[in-house]
Amino acid sequence: MKIGICSDHAGFEYKDRLKAHLESEGYEISDFGTHSTESMDYPDVAHPLAKAVEDGTVDLGIAMCGTGNGMAITLNKHQKIRAGLAWNTEIGELVKKHNNANILVMPARFIAFEEAVNITETWLNTAFEGGRHQKRIDKIPL
Repeated sequence: MKIGICSDHAGFEYKDRLKAHLESEGYEISDFGTHSTESMDYPDVAHPLAKAVEDGTVDLGIAMCGTGNGMAITLNKHQKIRAGLAWNTEIGELVKKHNNANILVMPARFIAFEEAVNITETWLNTAFEGGRHQKRIDKIPL
């Protein structure tokens, strides 16, 4: 599975550590940046990640910023993206199970790195339930 990953400066350290963890688990990772802790604008990395998920260049995406909100707002501007913000494993499971989130967003400044790993693993290993949830997802695009 190929996973795209991005962060702003606030999520940079977690992004790099999570990237290494996922590669050690056998995932192929495409890193959309940023590549330092220097202040930058999250849309500059969020839009390329969203486009890669939309066109199938990557199967799924993971994004991080300070609160996760900037990334989630930006990513969800794309019609084929369902970016779910998760700050614990239960929410990570539900954004996949009920919303079929194709991008996981996490708040780097508000969770421990170990929690980010646990959320990611839970999200990656959870299946979408479909059924009534698919009916709801079908109503999202404008």
